[in-house]
Amino acid sequence: MGIFSLYNLEIEAVIYASILCIVLALIYFIFKFLNYYKKHTELIRIEKNISLIANELPPPRKGIEEDYHKMIFSLIDINNKNLTELVKQRKESIDYYTTWVHQIKVPISVMKLILQGEDTNENKELLSELFKVEEYVEMVLCYFRLDSSSSDFVFKEYKLDDIIKKSIRKYASQFIRKKISLNYKGTDKIILTDEKWLSFIIEQILSNAIKYTDKGVITISVDKDKILSISDTGIGIAEEDIHRIFEKGFTGYNGRADKKSTGLGLYLCKRAANKISHKIYVESEVGKGSTFFIDLKTIDLQVE
Repeated sequence: MGIFSLYNLEIEAVIYASILCIVLALIYFIFKFLNYYKKHTELIRIEKNISLIANELPPPRKGIEEDYHKMIFSLIDINNKNLTELVKQRKESIDYYTTWVHQIKVPISVMKLILQGEDTNENKELLSELFKVEEYVEMVLCYFRLDSSSSDFVFKEYKLDDIIKKSIRKYASQFIRKKISLNYKGTDKIILTDEKWLSFIIEQILSNAIKYTDKGVITISVDKDKILSISDTGIGIAEEDIHRIFEKGFTGYNGRADKKSTGLGLYLCKRAANKISHKIYVESEVGKGSTFFIDLKTIDLQVE
C-alpha cells in the first residue's frame, strides 16, 4: 500500500485491481481443481477395476507421466507373464497328481487283495490302515480338482438314497471293526446335485464320525426340507472350535488330541458344498456327539 501511495494511486483502483486478481486466481484454481478431481475420480474407478480395464488409463500429458505410464504397463506385462506361468505350473501339478493317484491305486488294490486272503486280526488292522491311505490319496485329488479352472461338476437329478447307501457300503468294514451301530431307514428324496462331490462330502463326515466315536451309534436321516443330517455319539466338538472347524488346517482340540487330523477334510467339504450350491453346518456338544447338516436345496443349477 505504501508503494501505491507514492504513485498517488486511488485506493479504490488498488482495491479493485486486487479483487480482480483474487477472482481470476480463484477461477484458475477452481478450474485446475475440477480437472484434478475429474482425473482423480477416473483413476479411482480404474483402480477398482484394474484387472479388467488396465488399458483404459488416461493418456499421459507430460514427460514424467509418460515415464510412469511405461512403468505401469511394464509391470502389467510382467504380472501377466507370471500369471501365465503360474497357471501352467498349476495345471502340470494337477496332471501329475491325477496320474499319481491313479497309479498308486493299483498297488493299494493289490495289497487289499493280499490282506483279504487271510482273516486274521493283524490283516484286519492292516486293511483298516490301508483304507485310511486310500482316503488320503483321494483327498489329494479332490484338493487339486476344487482349485482347477476346468469344470469338474456334473449336475443331475439323483436318488439321494442311492448316494447315501453307496457311501455307507464304503465304510461298512469300519463300522464293523469299531462295533458302531448305524441307524438309517432310507429316503425317497430326489435331489439335484453333483453325485461325486456330494458323495465326497458324506464320506468325509462319515469318516470323522467313525474316527471320533468309540462306541454308540451313527444316525443318518433326511427331513422334508431335504436337509441331510449325520449324527454321532462321539466325543463332540468344543464350543469355541465349532465356528472354525471348516477352516483350512484347523484341527481343534479333538484333532490335536487325536494327533491324526490334517484339518483338510472338513475344509474341502465346505468348499465342495459351496461349489455345488449346498450348505453345510454343525451342532455339537462335548462328550455327547455331533450332528452335521447338509442342506440339499440348490439354487440356479443347470440339469444335464
